[in-house]
Amino acid sequence: MSDEPAPASEPETEAGALTDAIGVWAPRGNEVRVVAGTAVVLALFPFVFSRMPVVSDLLQGYQSLATLILIWGIFALGFDLLLGYTGLLSFGHAAFWGGAAYAAGVFSQQVSGSPVLMVAAGTAFAVLLAWVLGFLSLRRGGIYFAILTLAFAQMMFYMSSSPLAFITGGENGFTGVETAELLGTFALEAELPSVVGLLLGTWLYLFVGIITLLCVALAYRILNSPYGMVFRAIRENEQRAEFVGLNVWRYRLMSFILSGLFAGIAGSLFTIHGTYVPLSSLYWTESGEIVIMTVLGGTGSLFGPMVGAGVYLYVENIVSGGHPVDFIAPFWHLILGLVFVVVIWTFPRGIWGFVRDVRDFVTGGED
Repeated sequence: MSDEPAPASEPETEAGALTDAIGVWAPRGNEVRVVAGTAVVLALFPFVFSRMPVVSDLLQGYQSLATLILIWGIFALGFDLLLGYTGLLSFGHAAFWGGAAYAAGVFSQQVSGSPVLMVAAGTAFAVLLAWVLGFLSLRRGGIYFAILTLAFAQMMFYMSSSPLAFITGGENGFTGVETAELLGTFALEAELPSVVGLLLGTWLYLFVGIITLLCVALAYRILNSPYGMVFRAIRENEQRAEFVGLNVWRYRLMSFILSGLFAGIAGSLFTIHGTYVPLSSLYWTESGEIVIMTVLGGTGSLFGPMVGAGVYLYVENIVSGGHPVDFIAPFWHLILGLVFVVVIWTFPRGIWGFVRDVRDFVTGGED
């Protein structure tokens, strides 16, 4: 009798496994509700956040922050695939975020400024990079894996700052981003027409919002498939997963690659959003920020990391700007630290975990 498990438990190839995870796209049941609910939130978010009359005076000039929150939310969502669901802590995810940002920027200058093609180019670079770095880093586990990812990311930072400065712009960052109109017709910074413009604002937000919705749908499909169950099994007990015949290293590598894919999408959108790539996008602090966002919002949840990204960026951009009162602006780092400590002490499952606990208490439902 063969020792290999049945294909339903462990597909024979990574391509076959991922196909099984995603399946023939036929949304059903709870998936439809999740995707539809996400679409509604994305449609209302910029209006409620900065365009509604009640808050427009307070947050005037922060409309683009709503778009930036979605971009970092995609980054955090992908990072949680690795940390929250597979149990791997990476301190080097800035490599995929910044690497994709540079790749998209260079692509826009040398090949095409099409936003769609820029995202494709940056994401492809991040996926290939994740495959290489994952292949090398995942030979070790625990703290050794974390340090290896940090080392590789820092190597990329120093390569970009000096030896490759003729491409990246060195300490000045890459300033040659040339973004064209969306689909050759719509200027990204232009307002959308009619009521849609009142709700969403610009074509850039619509573009990022659609990609965010697709990322949420893809993540939900993967995590609620047999493939996602393997990720959870590895997180809970790696040795037991090996004992039942699963190729743990292969699944960990795929989790790393998928996480790099989301980081690549986010990094490419970051370049389109800012039309500039700072050298700091490859620095270790970017990796630290995504760890904080994910833990703050709640690891092991679909929306927790995105909520964490929103809270972090709100404090960083709005509180540091003197809202709601000017005297707190110099202390925004302290405020952010206090928020993080209070959340971790009070709600170990993060902000989203607390929200779900309250929901379950009120409705008597289950996760």
